[in-house]
Amino acid sequence: MDNNQTSTRSNTGNTAWQIIGRLVIAAIVLAITAFFTPGFSINNIWSLAIAAVVLTVIDYLIVKFTGLHASPFGKGFVGFVLAVITLYVTQFFVAGYSISWMAAIIGALIYGVVDYFIPGEQEM
Repeated sequence: MDNNQTSTRSNTGNTAWQIIGRLVIAAIVLAITAFFTPGFSINNIWSLAIAAVVLTVIDYLIVKFTGLHASPFGKGFVGFVLAVITLYVTQFFVAGYSISWMAAIIGALIYGVVDYFIPGEQEM
């Protein structure tokens, strides 16, 4: 039984590190996207961190209820539209994060390109 408990603890630790890693990567991709997208601004590092968490939670809920990932290139047009909507809706939950509809469209394109080049299984 000791081996099972140790295995469970290490899997839990690995899962926590995977979640933290995904949030860090999401924050990096989001920061790059905001930098290159006109009409998209994130005021400080805390707004960026909270926005990464909110985007991750929104994507989790979308996957949980629809089975679709809000990835600009992952699921074709539907994924792109979901990415636009999630980028736009996030501004209502995060202070210091603002984006227009046009910036959300451009941002989803940039997010998809940057996400494609960063290694790992990053999902918005």
